[in-house]
Parts: sequence; structure tokens; C-alpha cells
Amino acid sequence: MALAQKPAAQSSGETTTRNAQTDNRPERLEWFRDQGLGLFIHWSIDSQLGLIISHSLAGSSHDYASRFYSDLPKTFNPTSFDPDRLARLARLAGFRYMVFTTKHHNGFAMWDTATTDFSITHTPYRADITQRLLTSFRAQGIATGLYFSPDDFHWLFQNGKPIQRLVPQVQPKANPGLMQLDQQQVTELMTRYGPIRVFFFDGEATGLRDIVWRSQPDTVVTRGALETPEQNVPGAPLAGAWEANMTLGTAWGDQPTDDVLKPVDEVVRTLVHVRSRGGNLLLNVSPTAEGALPAAQEATIRTLGSWMFVNGEAIYSTRPWVVTNEGDLWFTRSKDGHSLYVIVDGAANTAGWRRGDRREFVLKTVRATSATRASVLGQSDELVEYRPEIDARSRIEQKPDGLHVSVVRAQRMRDSDQWPLPTVIRLTDVAEAFTPPEVRTLPPRRQPDGTVQLRGEWTSNESSTAAHGATFSFEVRDITGEDKQSRLRGWSHLPSQPAPQPGAYTASFTPEPGHQYEVRSVLAHPLLTLYGPVVPLQ
Repeated sequence: MALAQKPAAQSSGETTTRNAQTDNRPERLEWFRDQGLGLFIHWSIDSQLGLIISHSLAGSSHDYASRFYSDLPKTFNPTSFDPDRLARLARLAGFRYMVFTTKHHNGFAMWDTATTDFSITHTPYRADITQRLLTSFRAQGIATGLYFSPDDFHWLFQNGKPIQRLVPQVQPKANPGLMQLDQQQVTELMTRYGPIRVFFFDGEATGLRDIVWRSQPDTVVTRGALETPEQNVPGAPLAGAWEANMTLGTAWGDQPTDDVLKPVDEVVRTLVHVRSRGGNLLLNVSPTAEGALPAAQEATIRTLGSWMFVNGEAIYSTRPWVVTNEGDLWFTRSKDGHSLYVIVDGAANTAGWRRGDRREFVLKTVRATSATRASVLGQSDELVEYRPEIDARSRIEQKPDGLHVSVVRAQRMRDSDQWPLPTVIRLTDVAEAFTPPEVRTLPPRRQPDGTVQLRGEWTSNESSTAAHGATFSFEVRDITGEDKQSRLRGWSHLPSQPAPQPGAYTASFTPEPGHQYEVRSVLAHPLLTLYGPVVPLQ
């Protein structure tokens, strides 16, 4: 369980005038932080094959790439594509903005472009998919956003260059022809498709993102200017606006026989964890080759929507509390500071908590004031259907061991008396009762014997700094061969050591030759667990 702490510093951007966070207008960053939940749509020409989007071209034979580029446009005809239906679903599910893959790394343009024949208008479908999507989502009041890959495998193939990413020789800044193509395409997207609220560069944005801001100064550039962790949620809040982008399953594009979707409670949990740390969740769906959303993905989105319909107040226009969570109780706070939302997750929510049952929770980091009131989102706190004998009112009592909150699960969400998704308690006008320690991960040191000394520390501003029973440890993650944004492997936890007092702590780690790692420090405090910033193991 993670605890909020002082956010890690943002890295500076690569523009000629300002750093990346402030290149986005501050008022637009505040708008972006309020949105909470966005819909990512990954779709391209290789959905016909059910293969990974774009990346099958990296390391492919010349014959494979040639057939990819010559044959697939001849058969792409998504006649089941219904953008109005998808936009209605997104609105119902509570998505406040969308981001569509106009061009993924394979170079296929999903809009009517004058820059290349490798585009949607040179397929049997012919219609401008980007225009259709943006029109439908705007009609539903959802802010529109675009994804764009500066890496273009089609351009590399045409110019006899190896198809790969993240190496200097294939970047746009090393290839004037590719840079010119990208600049022309970004200009088209920013000048021909109306207001674009969000732009996501999946690659080097230098020389491109300034086109976005010159064309539409209110557009928020996310990847390319902000932190956008992929397939993982940071252990602590990041500075300023940020966005986690995650798949519903394991794949970005449609892989009908390989993808395994996450359970809907895991999807909701991810959203809660992201918002408790101050970020937005950009959740990906992947239409089929025919343009329809797979039934299992739609079912997950609709169930997420049922939870958002009840509890969206705890997601929209919120900021982190002094801590992210106390065990299975997660927190967000309204931007005006008036309401604190206690999101009851995990065993605390599902273990036999039936409609009509009362439960009590003790909060260590929250203190009541004379104006504090408690309620459960979605319900009136006045009755339980068919159970007139039950007092459904929410109660609070400040005691020496913390704030006691007692609530009844009164609203009926299913035919059964149970609902496996989190219950949200709203507390008004509370005060902070705890200042969390600060945990830092210090740069590791390589030793002459080939091991690495991992280093971290924790400090506290509390008058009483002792934390009897606290332990300090490190977690290491192998990132060999990963995209710099994506993290598919989990953390390996090294042995813990007693840490009852603030101070510095170390551990020894032996890396495998040729592997790359990152590390973070972990303080298991008696109240909560805190994570230090992630640091690369050089």
C-alpha cells in the first residue's frame, strides 16, 4: 500500500523557450487534471492480422514488410465501424476525453492526408475515420485528442533504413525527410480537424509539439511534455499533471486469440490508484478489423460505467490527500478541499459486505472538525429496501485512536445483495491528522566485486520521529529490452531490515550481466507503506 509524499521533480522539456510542464498553459493543465478518465483507441491496418500493432515490422524480413505495405491496404474495410455508438458508450461510461491513434509506428495514416498514399482513403473503406470519430465524440461532449507517432516504419522501409525505434539513426531529427513528413502531418491534424484538446506524441516530439501549440495554444501535449507511464502506476504521486496509459488486457491492438482482459474490479482499482496519486487514467480499447469493439471489452467498459455513474464525484476534479491510502482505504480530495473521498477497496469492501450490513473504519490520517459529515455516494442514507428496521445513517466519532466512520451499504446495485466494486464514503470539512515521512531513493553505487549497493533514506517532520516496527527495503525491476515508457515486468522485493528511526539504509544486489534495472526504496511504516522515487541502476 502506497502513501503520498512529496512528488518527484519533473524532467525539463526540450523546447526553445520553456520547460515541458509550462509549455502547456497552466490553466489547461488544471483542466486536464480535472478530467480523470480518458479513452485511448488503438486501431490500425494490422488489426486485420490480430498481431501486435506495428511492432511485427521491427526485425521483419524485407518480404514480410513489403507484403505488409502492399497487401494490407487492399483488404482493410471496417464496415462495422460505428463511431456514434462508440462515443455514446464512452459518454455513458464516464470518459471525459478520448485519444485516437491517427498514425502508429507502422506509418498508416487513419485520416485523409496529402502526404502519403499509405492511408485510410487508399483502402476499400475510403472514408476519413479520424474525422468521423472526432465528430461523434464532440457530439457527446467528450474532449477530443490525437495520438501521433513521429517514428514511421513506412518511411524507413521506403528509404532503405532498418525498421526500429529509440535509436538515434532512425529518429526524425536525424532524418530531414522524415521530420518534414511528420511536420506536414501534424500541421494537417492541427489545422483541419477542429479543436484538439489533447495531443500524445509516442516518440521524439522535438520539432513537432511547437506546431501543436502554435496551431492551437490551448491543446495539452501529454506524452512529449508530461509524465505518461505506460502499463504501470507509479508508487507515489508525480509532480503536476500526469497520465497513466493502460490496456484493458495485455494488448494495445486487437489480438482476438491472445489477449486476456483484466477483471473489471482490477480496472476500477487501477483508476482509483491513479487518481489517488493525482494522475489521469487513459484506458485503451481496440476495435477489430471490422471496426466493432469486441463484446468482452464493451462489457468491461459498461461495468466500469456503472461504477462511475455512482462514484464519479470521487474521480472528477480531485487531487491527492496527504496520503494515497490506509491499507484498502484509498483517498481522493475535491479540488476545493471541501470533500474527502474514502474509497473502500479489496477485502474491506468485498468480504461479505452485503446490502444492509454496517461496517466501521478507523482513519489514522483524518481528523474530524465541527463541520464534518459522512455519507455514501449514490445513496440517501435513509433506508434499505425491504429492511425498514435498519438505521442506514452514516456516523462519525473522533476517538484517541483515530476517526471512526460507520456506514451501511444501503443501495441495491445487483439482483444479489453484493456488489464487488468499491464503495465510496464522502467526508466533508476534515483536517489532516498525520504528516507522512519522506522516502528517497539515492543513486546506487557499483562495487568492485560486481555487486551494486542500493541506497535510500527516510526522514520525518513529526515531533516524534520513531516508528517502532517500521522496516526499510528495496524493490528492483528488470527493464531490459523495454520501451522507455512501458513497464511490463513486476517488482522484485529484496529482504527488509528494521528501520525504527529516520536515516540511511543500504542493501546489496547482484545484476545479471547485460541487463538493465531500475530500483525504488520502500518504507513499511506502522501506518502505511511509502515508496521512494524510481531510480535507474546505471
